[in-house]
Amino acid sequence: MRLPLSAALLLSLLALATPAMAHPLGGAGTGWAAGFVHPLGGLDHALAMIAVGLWAAQLGGRALWLVPSTFVIVMLAGGALGASGLVWPALEFGIVGSVLLLGLMVAAALRLPTGLGMAVVGLFALCHGYAHGSEMPAGAGALYVVGFAAATALLHGVGLGLGVAGRAGRALRWGGAGIAAAGLALILGA
Repeated sequence: MRLPLSAALLLSLLALATPAMAHPLGGAGTGWAAGFVHPLGGLDHALAMIAVGLWAAQLGGRALWLVPSTFVIVMLAGGALGASGLVWPALEFGIVGSVLLLGLMVAAALRLPTGLGMAVVGLFALCHGYAHGSEMPAGAGALYVVGFAAATALLHGVGLGLGVAGRAGRALRWGGAGIAAAGLALILGA
C-alpha cells in the first residue's frame, strides 16, 4: 500500500514530536531556529496545531485564514503571559485537553460561526502560548518568538493542506478521531 504524500508528511512531522509540553527538539538556544523547533518538540502541540488547520479547512470560507491567524496572534499574547512569570494552574490539562477537543471537533465536523470558532481556538492558543513563553530560554528575544510563531503557522498550514485535500472524504474525520484518541491518551498519561 502506498501512502499519499500528505499522509507521509504528517507522519514525518509527528515522528519528530515527543509527548510532553513544549520541549525543544535540540539544545536550548535563543534565536529563530530554536524558537522554530520548539513547537515541533511536543506531540501535544503538533497535534493541536495541525487540528486547528484541519478544522479551519472544514469550516471553509473566511475561517480558512481567520481561525489559524487567531491562534497565532492569541498564542503570542499567551507567550507574553508565560514569559512574565504569571502562574497558571492546571495548564497541562488545558494543553492536552485542547488536543482531545480539537480532534473531536474535526471528527464531528463541528460547524460553528467563524467568530465563535476563533474564540474557541483563541482559548486553546492562550494555553499553548503560555507554555511556549514560560519555557522560553533566558535571553531569548524577538527572533525566538518569530520562530515559534512561524512553526505554528507551518503546522496550521499542514492541517489546512490536508484538510482541503480531504475535505469531502471520511479520512479527515478519521484523522480528527485519531487526534482525539491521542489527546485522551495524553490526558490519561498526565
